[in-house]
Amino acid sequence: MQHTQLSLLALLVGLVVGASVVGLLVLALRARNRSMSQTSVDVPEGIASMLGAMDDPAIVCDMSSTVLALSPPAEVFGLQAGEVIKSDDLRRVARVARDTGAGISENLRLRRGAAPAEPRLVAVRATPISGRLALLVLRDITERERVEEMRRDFVANTSHELKTPVGAVSLLAEAIESAADDPAQVRHFASRLQAEVTRLGGLVNRILNLSRLQASDELRDVRDVSIDEVVTSAVEAHTVQADQAQVTVVRGGTKGLWVRGEPQILTEAVGNLVANAIAYSPQGSKVGIGVKLDDAVVEIAVTDRGIGIPEADQARVFERFYRADQARSRRTGGTGLGLSIVKHAVQRHGGEVRLWSRPDRGSTFTIRLPLSEAPDVDTTRTKPRRKGRKAAGAQNPPVKGDTA
Repeated sequence: MQHTQLSLLALLVGLVVGASVVGLLVLALRARNRSMSQTSVDVPEGIASMLGAMDDPAIVCDMSSTVLALSPPAEVFGLQAGEVIKSDDLRRVARVARDTGAGISENLRLRRGAAPAEPRLVAVRATPISGRLALLVLRDITERERVEEMRRDFVANTSHELKTPVGAVSLLAEAIESAADDPAQVRHFASRLQAEVTRLGGLVNRILNLSRLQASDELRDVRDVSIDEVVTSAVEAHTVQADQAQVTVVRGGTKGLWVRGEPQILTEAVGNLVANAIAYSPQGSKVGIGVKLDDAVVEIAVTDRGIGIPEADQARVFERFYRADQARSRRTGGTGLGLSIVKHAVQRHGGEVRLWSRPDRGSTFTIRLPLSEAPDVDTTRTKPRRKGRKAAGAQNPPVKGDTA
């Protein structure tokens, strides 16, 4: 009996010792695996597969900031497998994530491609994979920030521009009320009030037109547009302005050219250039409108012999509310939106606007639009048919000179 008890006790002790040894071995293996995972420089297979399917730039780097794996878009920022990360900021973000063992997010300025490229604003998220590896995901937010900045500027500038005519209307209304017993003064203030209301209405309309052009990616009423009709309408709309300014508007160039687009938008774009040219031209001078065909591109050039635009201002004249000559803009009632509307209108039609200008020599704004085939009416059909046309016809030489 005693012998049996001793045997059972020995067996129990053996089981305890064996279990302890097994437990120690398991713990040791787990510790070794953890240590190997923390010190390994091998990219886990799941992460490598994930990188291959990502649309955003992403990389895995080690403690020496060497790229071990990357998504295809990462190459845009000059990141290559087996190479050290060139950006000091990217290396710092990866190091902080590894050292702290926690994710970190920062917005950095990084260049795409070679050094002359414009720096891009990039949101970077760094996450530690192990003690030696870090995952960096990059997202280019340049355009988003640019749009947000434009929105803030637009709201601020619009509010500022509206304050002047609204304040003037309020003061003139008070003046009319105070001069109720003086008919002559009432007529005088009423005339000024009407001018301010007209100015305010024009400003609001231009803001709405510009907002529509910026908000819409497509034209709504696309048709064949005769450049002859566009130029004629633009000139006729500003005949009174030209007569008051004692400026002669002359036109010439190739006839019978057509483009595809919205007639009203194109007429307003050309009209804005004509209005600017008249406003910045001295009395007795001429404003020229020339049309010509350059390969498959229709060019509409509006030229003045006015004050011209300094080179430092030429890159900014198409910005909203920007005025190269503030004093003249105040006298002529300019809103600073005309050239911005021109730029967006032409871009919506797949074209571009070019500027030539020299101080005291004048300026030339040239609208370039893709040529379209001229429509031809077939008497046997109810719908117009289109026919080809040769790029021929007399063309005026380029004219020099206008402002904004």
